[in-house]
Amino acid sequence: MPFPLPSAAARLRGLRPDWLSDPAVWRTEVLAGLVVALALIPEAISFSVIAGVDPKIGLFSAFTMAVTIAVVGGRRAMISAATGAVALVIAPLNREHGLGYLVAAVLLAGVFQIVLGALGVARLMRFVPRSVMVGFVNALAILIFLTQLPELEHVPWAVYPLFAAGIALLVLLPRLTTAVPAPLVSIVALTAVTVAAGITVPTVGDKGELPSSLPHPGLPDVPFTADTLLTIAPYAFAMALVGLMESLMTARIVDDLTDTRSDKTREAVGQGIANIVTGLFGGMGGCAMIGQTMINVKVSGARTRLSTFLAGSFLMVLCVLFGPVVSRMPMAALVAVMVMVSWATFDRHSVSPATLRRMPAGETAVMVVTVVCVVATGNLAVGVVVGSVTATALFARRVARHTGITSETSPDGTTVVYRVTGQLFFASADGLAAHFAYADDPDRVVVDLSAAHIWDASTVAALDAVAARYAQRGKTLEITGLNAPSAHLHGTLSGELAAA
Repeated sequence: MPFPLPSAAARLRGLRPDWLSDPAVWRTEVLAGLVVALALIPEAISFSVIAGVDPKIGLFSAFTMAVTIAVVGGRRAMISAATGAVALVIAPLNREHGLGYLVAAVLLAGVFQIVLGALGVARLMRFVPRSVMVGFVNALAILIFLTQLPELEHVPWAVYPLFAAGIALLVLLPRLTTAVPAPLVSIVALTAVTVAAGITVPTVGDKGELPSSLPHPGLPDVPFTADTLLTIAPYAFAMALVGLMESLMTARIVDDLTDTRSDKTREAVGQGIANIVTGLFGGMGGCAMIGQTMINVKVSGARTRLSTFLAGSFLMVLCVLFGPVVSRMPMAALVAVMVMVSWATFDRHSVSPATLRRMPAGETAVMVVTVVCVVATGNLAVGVVVGSVTATALFARRVARHTGITSETSPDGTTVVYRVTGQLFFASADGLAAHFAYADDPDRVVVDLSAAHIWDASTVAALDAVAARYAQRGKTLEITGLNAPSAHLHGTLSGELAAA
């Protein structure tokens, strides 16, 4: 008996996102988007200052990035907006050549990201070790905390009780109810208190003027010449790499938090499209923001693209329609939220004494190097690159140490057999020649590689050098036991590397 096919209506219901059919999901996504929008405002303004542009440009960038990536991105619930890392990259271009060149660089960076995404650069993320990921997360938590400290220095005394009250609400409210995100309650409550009591403390409005209208699309005011391309290309490529690295690392972290998978190639291409859209609206570009993403996913419980879309939409609505109200929000409330995000982000298990005792020293060293580099430079991409290189070097050294050579001379003394074990590559092949007794060995020398594997040209060159030194003494060297890949590599390169 054939099974009945699902009706068209049933198929459509299966394609509908959760928030269309589940009121609880809808409420969570909407409230999460509102909380993130409130947290984005001072961040976007601060990053505008870093880039040397008007605060409105940072806010426009946050709006266009979030809304666009919600549609074209690969990672659900991840927040993309104007970021400090991108601002640091493009700030020199703005200082030296002006806003037009900055916007042109953002457009070109978007093109670079689409090309890199199509070429599969996202797949390189699998080569980032776990210790680097842990260091990345811990460094991010430290940076989030450090960026909040200036908001607590040289301020009126009233800031401190407000900040403490905000922390208390964020810690205690989730124990009573999770129906409404604690950050939203904290921000609204503290704003109401300061306005009702007439307390004078630093507010969002002190960071810069909020926009009063939506941005308009257009092309950058620069000459479309080869000289312009040569000027902006290095900055655009650096921005593309930094933006992709931070976005893909953030996507991987959210994958782990939510126990879901995301399309990293689509995310890379989506980041490029979002930057192109942002550039067409005169924005400063951006990438994924792990701090705001953690608010959205870990603190507020969002899981869909709706929260990302609404974060950007609410941002513009709050700025354009409710600018005077938003301007009166005390910075102490937002600082409290970000400090709690920092606390939630930091992987405290990774630095517990029990973990450190069990963890190999090299893994801990890589984590520490990543943290130090990120905190010292303020650039997450630098820490990831240095940490990954350090991890690779330590791995190569560890593997090379497991390579061994033993020798055995035949009873009649006419042949010596050297048995090599382990992985043979540049790190282990470097000292290979020193293990042979060229002068004392008999005329026939056999190198048995049945328990070894040849990985690169350095090993082939080292074996050729050993054979040449025996040949100088009138002795022959025979290599046996090669597996198929090693035999192919050795047969292809042996005798061809002497000139190198």
